[in-house]
Amino acid sequence: MKDVYVITGGTGGMGKATARLVGKEGTVLLADISEERLAETKAELADKGITDVHCLTVDITSPEQVEALVQKTASLGDFKALIHTAGLSPTMADSKRITEVNLVGTGQLLDGFLPIAAKGSTAVCISSMSGHMVPKEGPYTELLKKPLLPDVVEKLERFTQGDSGAAYSLSKLGVILLVEDQAWDWGQKGARIVSLSPGTINTPMGRQEASKQPQMELMLKRTPLGREGEPAEMASVIEFLVSNKASYITGTDILVDGGTVANMPNHS
Repeated sequence: MKDVYVITGGTGGMGKATARLVGKEGTVLLADISEERLAETKAELADKGITDVHCLTVDITSPEQVEALVQKTASLGDFKALIHTAGLSPTMADSKRITEVNLVGTGQLLDGFLPIAAKGSTAVCISSMSGHMVPKEGPYTELLKKPLLPDVVEKLERFTQGDSGAAYSLSKLGVILLVEDQAWDWGQKGARIVSLSPGTINTPMGRQEASKQPQMELMLKRTPLGREGEPAEMASVIEFLVSNKASYITGTDILVDGGTVANMPNHS
């Protein structure tokens, strides 16, 4: 049986860069909301010599579609990794939809894939340095750990007040908290779960945010390494995290932001 690497948001800059690496190790299953972009990405990967690639159109907020993704994964081989890069940034949707996709969608995926996790399986959930810019302990903390509650989106609106940026930061903190909270459950299967928090990354989504949010340029100026990160730099960390070289890393967040968060107190 081949190892299967599932990549949500598989047509995005980070998803494609990751597929180019893990596709050398086993079967890739790309999940995305756009069938057209999936077909284009599969062709791009084939040009790079990555040919064992399958695609599935998935809305991660749909339990039925997530279950179909899980079943497809199981049919292809041994579940090796869930690499969850799908998400919405502040300029892409309103606050409720951002919470629904970034937080509830992550909860759906982790809930769906845990039953097929086994020794050697790993989930890597993409958070953001924005998740580090919200107090970890607050009246929303326990709520963020329970994204499958039926009214969680409405309850979190009390804290976001309809602000898409606030919803983004809270939802990404939620990803970090979910990983910490679920490390025990995944560990009982011999599996690992980690989050990765990118900083400002040179992807289409990153460029869209930078063009519409002046504070992005300010954060970049305060980044010790003085530049954006590249999708390939995120992918190389993901490749490490899903490999056996990272076999004792679980329940934690890896901040890959060029030092932006570390430098924030110097400008507060």
